[in-house]
Parts: sequence; structure tokens; C-alpha cells
Amino acid sequence: MNKRTFLVGMGMGLMVGGAAMYAMRPKKPGAMRLVERTLKTMGDVADSVSELMGF
Repeated sequence: MNKRTFLVGMGMGLMVGGAAMYAMRPKKPGAMRLVERTLKTMGDVADSVSELMGF
């Protein structure tokens, strides 16, 4: 499998997952906190994947 294809797929998956999590968020004033946690989690996942792949 091509590394670039894999990374593009991972990026698209993270974007779709983030959008889905944003769409299902509770309608409370703490929405920005949810976005912050989502972005932090997505960053952690991206760091882990890049670390595993040796980038």
C-alpha cells in the first residue's frame, strides 16, 4: 500500500470523524470545549500514526 494513499485516507477519516462528533455534540454552551477536545484527540491520533510510520 502506498504511504501517501494511507495518509490521505487517515486524514479524510479524521475529518469525517471530527465533523460527525461536532454534529452530534450536545446543544449546551460548552460546545467550544467539545471542539477543543476533538481537535486534541485528532492531533494525538495523527501524532501516534506518524510516530508509528517513522515520520
